[in-house]
Amino acid sequence: MANQKRVLLLCGDYVEDYEAFLCSEHFFTFLISSYSVMVPFQALLAYGVAVDAVCPGKKAGDVCRTAVHQLSGHQQSNLVSKLFQTYSESRGHNFALNATFDEIEATKYDGLVIPGGRAPEYLAMNESVLDLVKSFANTKKPIASICHGQLILAAADVVRGRKCTAFPAVKPVLLAAGAHWVEPETMASCTVDGNLITGPTYEGHPEFIRLFIKALGGSIIGSGKRILFLCGDFMEDYEVMVPFQSLQALECHVDAVCPKKKAGEKCPTAVHDFEGDQTYSEKPGHDFTLNADFESVDPSTYDGLVIPGGRAPEYLALDDSVIKLVKEFMESKRPVASICHGQQILSAAGVLKGKKCTAYPAVKLNVLLGGATWLEPEPIDRCFTDGNLVTGAAWPGHPEFVSQFMALLGVHVKF
Repeated sequence: MANQKRVLLLCGDYVEDYEAFLCSEHFFTFLISSYSVMVPFQALLAYGVAVDAVCPGKKAGDVCRTAVHQLSGHQQSNLVSKLFQTYSESRGHNFALNATFDEIEATKYDGLVIPGGRAPEYLAMNESVLDLVKSFANTKKPIASICHGQLILAAADVVRGRKCTAFPAVKPVLLAAGAHWVEPETMASCTVDGNLITGPTYEGHPEFIRLFIKALGGSIIGSGKRILFLCGDFMEDYEVMVPFQSLQALECHVDAVCPKKKAGEKCPTAVHDFEGDQTYSEKPGHDFTLNADFESVDPSTYDGLVIPGGRAPEYLALDDSVIKLVKEFMESKRPVASICHGQQILSAAGVLKGKKCTAYPAVKLNVLLGGATWLEPEPIDRCFTDGNLVTGAAWPGHPEFVSQFMALLGVHVKF
């Protein structure tokens, strides 16, 4: 696209999983990040923005390890508050870079995204990184930084006299760097000062991404759609959070429900990666907070349905209320997007007869026995639309998955 926007994503080892992309060998080629990196990375791609993810000292195809950070204290119960005074950390997905740091030219990009996590602690001491950030600041191009990413902004001396927020522990550094600290009302609150967009945690991704899109000159067409997410324990971490926050960033109303759980309760998630074994590995992911009650949901009030993958679909496919809900969406021909193992639910609901679809390769038997025509996911990030149904094989396909679902909903980003 001649007028396509280009964005640079500044990564490092142990960026926060959501706030930041993996390239595995041969058949399983994954584009991975962790919330701080992956959500903005895949969301922007879904909106039609070109994104290059780089890390000092690494090349395209190299991997950055990510971290899963769980907030405690005031974010959780009083009991947890007494036990943990800060966030916990565990290993996240492996995120594969798609560009080489030493080969990039800042002048070719329209904006910069700096994820959080622990990576900024050492990236802030890298002169090449600081020169890069200064070049974006000097040309007034949009810079979006989240969580601990503001350590890099402080080291580059680009926050002096600017309003700025961040993860609360970064406050002393920002004040020492001459910034005007803005206390985040919630961990989802973001701050804008000219070309600078800052946020405290990945909870604020919807506003963070929306503000960045607008700073790039984009506008959202067709917002306001109502979307329902069908969740369950140990659904895949990315496969719920990336589309969930990508759609929220487009000003859609998104409700996430789980049978036998209420709004405010959590579903544990799983991090699935390919790390040299005969099948994917599994590590604990972020806890995902539901925001609606399954039992009180009226499916007729929603414009579309999303079914994440992971291990949850194995048991959700046995729930009659889940089957009834899925049938209602499919029979009314409203947009339905299902990824990875989510197609186990579609098969159990008997809604795949005569459909063409894909899924995670191990789910091929379910798809065929459900009466569908199997579409090979080659490469693994390939997604397909057949009528009102969008299907994908795994989270590397999120950009296509979200983009095709947006098309069915009539939502798009215009630059």
